Amino acid sequence: MTDTNGCSASAAGTLTLGGELTVNRLGFGAMRITGEGVWGDPPDREAAKAVLRRAVELDVNLIDTADSYGPEVSEQLIGEALTPYPEDMVIATKAGLTRSGPGRWEPNGRPDHIRQACDGSLRRLRVDAIPLYQLHRIDPDVDVAESLGTMVELRQEGKVRLIGVSNVTLDELRQCQSITPIVSVQNRYNVVDRKAEEVVQACAEEGIAFIPWLPLATGGLGRDHDALAAASERLGATPRQVVLAWLLGHSSTMAPIPGTGSTTHLEENIGAARLTLTDDERAALDDAA
Repeated sequence: MTDTNGCSASAAGTLTLGGELTVNRLGFGAMRITGEGVWGDPPDREAAKAVLRRAVELDVNLIDTADSYGPEVSEQLIGEALTPYPEDMVIATKAGLTRSGPGRWEPNGRPDHIRQACDGSLRRLRVDAIPLYQLHRIDPDVDVAESLGTMVELRQEGKVRLIGVSNVTLDELRQCQSITPIVSVQNRYNVVDRKAEEVVQACAEEGIAFIPWLPLATGGLGRDHDALAAASERLGATPRQVVLAWLLGHSSTMAPIPGTGSTTHLEENIGAARLTLTDDERAALDDAA
């Protein structure tokens, strides 16, 4: 395992959102600081808050959450643990999914719901304006122009600064861009699941942040895969660190947000910020999917 002493998320480089907010490209996803099934409180609220504070100590200044994580629990913990926030902290939260139980997610893009969700997020996060507000998923029963239009209104009211989208195809991204500037896209993407590749490339070409969720998945590669094993051995790193380094090197606008409820795993993840894969190692992993 790479020694994380003195390691900083800033070693991953920076990315500017919408020409306004600069963040270190290795962030933190706050979904896993909730209970099982992303439902209810974590086993130890104080331990979860310690993870958040350690992330800040390691120079993480992009923290991603959602009103549906818990629901509400993740945002509450962030507000409790980190206020007053560092000046460069960007909290990204989302609206557009509701919860009826552990592991259950239902889309809700109605304007009244998004407006209510925004007010709740502002209160729980203890902020006057949400730095990055993202539509969690397009609701098939609601015109996306209505959902995003509400977010535009919230931005005009000063409650939201920048707008992003999540779980979109390239065509859906284009539709969203016709309504309002989109500064970030958050889709599932990792070394073994690259279905969103055309979206990744579009974001790279247009300077839009691509925030991959489930970034640590390795699927059938496993710890013993030749490419992972060889890179891990040369770098003195773990497979988790190698796949994060692969993501960071894949696109200059890639901003992984690995999540964890463990300080040890957090430090391991941030250790990936200073790793550089060789061209051969990258090619081997490129071919591994």
